[in-house]
Amino acid sequence: MQLTKAEEQIMHILWDIEKGSVQDILKEFKDSKPARTTIATVLGILENKGFVAHSNEGRVNIYTPLMAKDEYSKKQLFGFMKNYFDGSFSSMVSFFAKESNMSIEEMDKIMEETRKALEKENDLNK
Repeated sequence: MQLTKAEEQIMHILWDIEKGSVQDILKEFKDSKPARTTIATVLGILENKGFVAHSNEGRVNIYTPLMAKDEYSKKQLFGFMKNYFDGSFSSMVSFFAKESNMSIEEMDKIMEETRKALEKENDLNK
């Protein structure tokens, strides 16, 4: 499920602070701060979408993410890959390599890091 920009902003804050109230989230905004009611509304939407849950501490709602950041990132990346590159990882990588004018050395480094990560993951799954 795709989140709006405002929803993603709040999720990123919650992922960083792990849990918090509307006031805690408001403190994390660096530039222009939204209204408390706006944050509360977005949190309600996120709760309805199943991305956050809340508990009560006295009269204050404390919000906690229900989806990990890496899980959401993975879903977004695979959705992006499916929608723009027909689900082909190699087409996506090739596109970004061309667009960023990546050198052979940089591509080799990425391949080596990927190989090591896959080997490590395979070792953990044994």
